[in-house]
Amino acid sequence: MKRAAYTLAAGMLGAALYVAAAVAPASAATTGPAAAGSAAASAGSVAVGSAPAATAASAGSHAPFILPALPLPPHFSAPYVDVTSVSDLADISAQSGSKVLSLAFLQTEAPGSCTVYWAGNTATPVAASTFGAAIDRIRLRGGDVIPSFGGYSADTTNTEIADSCTDVHKIALAYEKVITTYKAQRLDFDIEVDSLSNLAGIDRRNQAIVEVKAWAAKQHRPLSIAYTLPSTPQGLGATGVALLQSAAKYRAPIDAVNIMTFDYWDGLTHDMLADAKSAAAGLVTQLRATIAPHASDAALWHTVGIIQMNGIDDFGPEETFTVAQASPLVTWAASKHLNMLSFWALQRDNGSCPGVKGSNDCSGVVQAPWAFSKAFARFASWWY
Repeated sequence: MKRAAYTLAAGMLGAALYVAAAVAPASAATTGPAAAGSAAASAGSVAVGSAPAATAASAGSHAPFILPALPLPPHFSAPYVDVTSVSDLADISAQSGSKVLSLAFLQTEAPGSCTVYWAGNTATPVAASTFGAAIDRIRLRGGDVIPSFGGYSADTTNTEIADSCTDVHKIALAYEKVITTYKAQRLDFDIEVDSLSNLAGIDRRNQAIVEVKAWAAKQHRPLSIAYTLPSTPQGLGATGVALLQSAAKYRAPIDAVNIMTFDYWDGLTHDMLADAKSAAAGLVTQLRATIAPHASDAALWHTVGIIQMNGIDDFGPEETFTVAQASPLVTWAASKHLNMLSFWALQRDNGSCPGVKGSNDCSGVVQAPWAFSKAFARFASWWY
């Protein structure tokens, strides 16, 4: 998935994805030139729900968290939001009706660094003073947030932390800091473009995931891991499959895999709803061939997440996901018991720029404000 220019599950599920025949409920969530974003906790399941200066001061009067996260439900909607493009995360959550938000993105300030910041900006560190009060308000309303690492900008500038940092332990420590600071119960990794061909970075990331999951287990801390990857209409490309093969090699417990079903860039006119369905079916086959050879079909579908780009994507009108397609996608996803639905991005969920492709702050289609958010929110309501 892209920012400004472009961004399961019970612990049993994560472990079982590599070796077990049955998998417990899970959950998941990105976007980019191919791009867009979570999951049931490893010990149970969360009920839901600006500028870099959008910290505690702009979100409320206190910085420390007052509430831990509730368990994520096994099925939920978690639209991505560009944290640099909104003034208050809690306000946009309330206005849109999106209880769970995927927060984009965490990356290093420069190649070679092992420290992540929001949008790679040292003015927005991983700290309670950055977005903490807003996250409290989201949780007070029964929602949650999913921190997302990577995204198009990081993945093309060598600032995705596993590309930037060559020390696996330091990468894991960065993940742990995000978890402890924000009481996060799911981490999302939006890996695309150059990061998909950085084989050393892919291996380091999967090794760090193994370390952080072991750390969380020792602390009895619920944690699920989701990969967000670009897709073709038939499923992951070769580089995405190779990433999952690396996860299998290191036995990294991956709880969900989300596919970005947009930005195909093949010059064809696409039915974005039909292609999302066929891409998800292809992913199920690829999951069995890589990280979950013994899982049932039902368990595999339950680890799948779909991320659309609401409206006209970066390619153009030939790749347009319409408001009319949103409800049928939700109905189909519920019938398959998918883990998560999402779109890039929440700040685009308005009709202020009809005909414009790939805008960061409007969908390019004629729509009522929050039309996509309201349709996707129904995905969670199927289960209550």
